[in-house]
Amino acid sequence: MGLALAFVSLLALHTLAQAQSFTDKVIYSFSGGADGNEPLFSGVVRDKAGNFYGTTYAGGAFNYGTVFKVDASGNETVLHSFGQKSFGPGNDGRTPYAGVVIDASGHLFGTTYEGGIKNIQCLKGCGIVFEIDPNSSEKVLYRFTGGTDGGLPFGGVIRDSRGNLYGTTEIGGASGAGTVFKVDPSGTETVLHSFAGQPDAQYPEAGLICDEVGDFYGTTSAGGVYGLGTVFELDASGHETVLYSFAGSFNSDGQGPDTALLRAPNGDLYGTTFQGGNGIGTVFKVDTSGHETILHAFGSFQNDGAYPESPLAFDSQGNVYGTTIQGGTFGLPGGVVYEISAEGAYSVVYDFGGKSDGSAPAGPLLPGSDGSFFGTTSSGGSAGPGTVYQLIP
Repeated sequence: MGLALAFVSLLALHTLAQAQSFTDKVIYSFSGGADGNEPLFSGVVRDKAGNFYGTTYAGGAFNYGTVFKVDASGNETVLHSFGQKSFGPGNDGRTPYAGVVIDASGHLFGTTYEGGIKNIQCLKGCGIVFEIDPNSSEKVLYRFTGGTDGGLPFGGVIRDSRGNLYGTTEIGGASGAGTVFKVDPSGTETVLHSFAGQPDAQYPEAGLICDEVGDFYGTTSAGGVYGLGTVFELDASGHETVLYSFAGSFNSDGQGPDTALLRAPNGDLYGTTFQGGNGIGTVFKVDTSGHETILHAFGSFQNDGAYPESPLAFDSQGNVYGTTIQGGTFGLPGGVVYEISAEGAYSVVYDFGGKSDGSAPAGPLLPGSDGSFFGTTSSGGSAGPGTVYQLIP
């Protein structure tokens, strides 16, 4: 694909109409103990009763992470604590990075990055795919070995109408550069694609999205023509196409995309890179022809935000929202929530203070029906190890 970039100047962005600001409501502050510690990239999903569900990377009964529920009144319940028996073919996972998905009957599905089968490829275990039923009983659906089946699933899973789960592993596969996998309801795993490494994509850290015809889209943090990451498509027949290779400083581009994509109704793909641009990350769009546009290059640590680590979200007007884990008025710790309007204007709509309201919001934003957003911060809150929050317009 061509490397021509369409840049929008920061000056032009800031001269357009200002976005609506938000206020923050902390729904729950983690203590860092048995209730969980650091909901790193979790975010939350919500059931019909208004309960929120997610994961914490650490904490819980064994300090290897949890699956939690927070009700609409802010009461938290730990549904599962990982790590009681972290290793081996019959044991549990540990350290979930990503959040969960929920089905119509209230079953939760997700991954842990480590735990399960421990071997030379994965000294702390190669990770698992798990299910939590409404009675809080955990079932390990699949344990990765780190070989051709993949290992270390950093991102979460998506689920189709037949109950199949799809995701990525950071390592393993035929070339050791990571996989796209499917796990069916019986726990059988199929590798849909093994990444080959540069100039192909390699080392996917993010989960997948799927379109209406069954094609998958994702990012890899490395690989591509320049070795600095890619946007890829995997069609329903298993054929992979690198839609865009990030060039980093070679072309004032982004580099290191490590979050899931957002797809617009016209097929355009939106995402973020952790680095590149001015050095502290970008927001980009890749159209259906594979042409990339940098929508925003983060450039002012204090006023602008730095290091976007969450997937993007649309509101009902087509404006794009995301978060950064650093920057803003309070710098480090801190982070911001930003908006890029449908007209291209960038605005900071909430500035985390790094104290009681939370800091380092790395998880995805969940849009509410009233214009609110819900999410998690990986630190801050009343005790320090993170929050579940609501942004209220």
